[in-house]
Amino acid sequence: MKTTSFLETVLNYSAVFLDSYGVLKNHKGVIPNIQYTLDFLRRENIAIRVLTNDASRNPALLAKRFHNQGVMGIKEEEIVTSGIMAKQYLENKIKKGKVAYLGTKRSADYIIKANVEAIPLKEITEDDYDNIKAMVFLDDEGFDWQRDINKTVNLLRHTNIPSIVANSDKIYPVANNDVSVATGGIAQLVESILGREFIHFGKPDSQMFMYAFEQLNESDNYNRSDILMVGDTLHTDILGGNKFGLDTALVFTGNTSRENAEMLIQSKGIIPNYICNSIVS
Repeated sequence: MKTTSFLETVLNYSAVFLDSYGVLKNHKGVIPNIQYTLDFLRRENIAIRVLTNDASRNPALLAKRFHNQGVMGIKEEEIVTSGIMAKQYLENKIKKGKVAYLGTKRSADYIIKANVEAIPLKEITEDDYDNIKAMVFLDDEGFDWQRDINKTVNLLRHTNIPSIVANSDKIYPVANNDVSVATGGIAQLVESILGREFIHFGKPDSQMFMYAFEQLNESDNYNRSDILMVGDTLHTDILGGNKFGLDTALVFTGNTSRENAEMLIQSKGIIPNYICNSIVS
């Protein structure tokens, strides 16, 4: 399968949207030499936005984590998370009451910043049902899977409240050949049990792309043709970028391998403009 140089390709654009997990880092850690690419983009005055379906941390914590992992210079305001989209929904739709969540206390920061009270599923009893105004799936950690997923099912069976999925990813890689169930996979299980459709945020939906696009245009004038979306997953990064009208580049440092890329592209009909080994060459 023919690949192109990312560093040569990106020079045709004024801005780049980068997925985080699978592009900047993966289960092994930070992609080697990623700092060289980030410095290269800065020198060429190519604007950077990191678009991630990670709702386990807010942008400030994600920026700090990048720094602690040796990735320097990614600013809080350059990170757009699916949790930001969930926060905006809560701010607009939920004016009072409690919002239940599956996830860690750290991930609940998105709810707290929406000026509503966050309560973890493990603390909810039937007496609380009347005060719960929404349910948010934030992270795949921070709760007992059997007990609290069962409690989630029963809460939603007995109440008529919106259910928000802040991270639609169903799985994420944890080793070369192994994956773990992500928040979107838990939500999909509950959706199938209840026969409902929840409110999903994150790639491939357009909200994150629009947020990043509008944010870029607050300080400059960008067209969609000026932006390259780079990701490792066809059905989130590449499909989302394609739907939003951006050129897209698929890389082999995450979910998609060189060996299965051509078969996946043909079977899914999701076609990137470019295929690159990584963003470091």
